Amino acid sequence: MLSQISVFTANTKGALHKITSLLAENEISIYTMLATDSAEFGIIRLIADKPEKADEILKAADYQCRLDPIIAVDMRSDKPGALNRILTDLTDANVMVRYLYISFDRVTGSPIAIFNTNESETEAFLKGKGYHLLDRF
Repeated sequence: MLSQISVFTANTKGALHKITSLLAENEISIYTMLATDSAEFGIIRLIADKPEKADEILKAADYQCRLDPIIAVDMRSDKPGALNRILTDLTDANVMVRYLYISFDRVTGSPIAIFNTNESETEAFLKGKGYHLLDRF
């Protein structure tokens, strides 16, 4: 299973740059990143090549962050309905998706659905349904 770093930061000018600079200085590659905001704070979700090291470095720089398990499903095509099929199967299984975002495989260009649920069996369920789950980027 993949780990994602969730970083809570003030919503200020240069906040993203400070985070990416710390990671770059420590030779950590970011595979995918999502930044969401509110009036005062933002949540940065990122998948990196060294998640534990990234978490350690960001915490040492006084960022509030945590490692979260996430599921990455190779959607195998960019055809309409590919994401809906995954979500239909999860809904039918009564799985709540806490959040979701899309990234892309850098080699194949295939879209990847990245999401988090509260259900520990979701990964096994999806594999049983024939989905290709990624354990690294």
